[in-house]
Amino acid sequence: MSPSARPRWRSWLEGGPIAWATEHQIELVGEALNNLRRLAPKLAERIPDVDKILAARNVLVHSYAEVNKGILWQAATRTIPGCPGSTPRGRAGRL
Repeated sequence: MSPSARPRWRSWLEGGPIAWATEHQIELVGEALNNLRRLAPKLAERIPDVDKILAARNVLVHSYAEVNKGILWQAATRTIPGCPGSTPRGRAGRL
């Protein structure tokens, strides 16, 4: 982890509005992909890591287990290969 990311990582671990908002966005994306999979399964198959995104959504929404904040941090701050709109730093990397 780069030195500039450490303060944001600590802040993320403490929770608060940035962590909550990112978790909520993962829930929303997961719900949209759930609908896409139902309505256009072949299109949904083209989304990189669609199964992992849906699994993360299910854990967050249904509280199946303790959420691994490290996994959510990586999902929010890294590039997702082949995903349109994904940036080198990820969406939350700019916060």
